[in-house]
Amino acid sequence: MASLEHYLETEDLHPIDLVETLAAHHDWDFDRIAEDQIAMAIEGQWRTYSITLAWSHHDETLRLVSTFEMEPPEEKLPALYDMLNLANDTCWTGAFTYWHAQRLMVYRYGLILSGGRDAGADQVDKMLSAAIKASERFYPAFQLVCWGDRTPQDAMNVAIAEAYGRA
Repeated sequence: MASLEHYLETEDLHPIDLVETLAAHHDWDFDRIAEDQIAMAIEGQWRTYSITLAWSHHDETLRLVSTFEMEPPEEKLPALYDMLNLANDTCWTGAFTYWHAQRLMVYRYGLILSGGRDAGADQVDKMLSAAIKASERFYPAFQLVCWGDRTPQDAMNVAIAEAYGRA
C-alpha cells in the first residue's frame, strides 16, 4: 500500500487516473471509457453496482453515478417515489433517483474541486463507499415497497435498523 499511497500523493494527478488506480488496487472490474470517464463494477451484499465517475473541467466537479437495475410494477411507482424522498432525507452526501425509461435506480454524488483543487484518494474512496453503503442500506426498503406491499414509512424502518446477518 505504501507505493500506492506515494503514487496517489503525486500532484496534478488527473481525478480519473486516481480512480483508475484505486479500482486496480481494489481489483474491481473497470473500463476507462474516455480521458475524463471511468466505469466500474463493485460487488455489494445485495447487488453488483455499476459505477461511473466523470470529471467535468467546465464546473470542476467529479461526478459519481451508481446504478442498479430495478423494474417495479407501474402501480408501485408512487410509493417508490415516496420511498426515495424518505431515503434522500437521510442521505447527506448524495441522492437517489429512479430513471424510469432505463429501469435503473441511481445514486448520484458530485465532488466540487473548484479553484484547481485536487481530489485525494481518501475523498474518492469515501465517495465510492458512500454510494455503496447508501445503496446497500436502502435496497431492502426499495424492494419491500415495490414487491412486499409495505408502506414507505414501514420500509424505512428496515433501512434505519442495524442489519445482522443476511436474509
